[in-house]
Amino acid sequence: MQNKKDILKVRAHDAIVGFIYLISAILAIQVSLDFIWIALVTAALQIVSPLTKFCPVYAILNKMMPDTTPIQNGK
Repeated sequence: MQNKKDILKVRAHDAIVGFIYLISAILAIQVSLDFIWIALVTAALQIVSPLTKFCPVYAILNKMMPDTTPIQNGK
């Protein structure tokens, strides 16, 4: 069974990535369509992440939550 802290890490990742998408959409609508690139880069990183086994958000969360199982740490 997965550790509860590991589940919290996955939920934190999902919340952070969702927030990035939301901010990108809001900025694209309110300021300039150029901000859509934030969402495109985030999506590209999510698509490439299973292949490279690296995710910047998980890299940060792995350092912030050292007592959990490392996720997407490049191994």
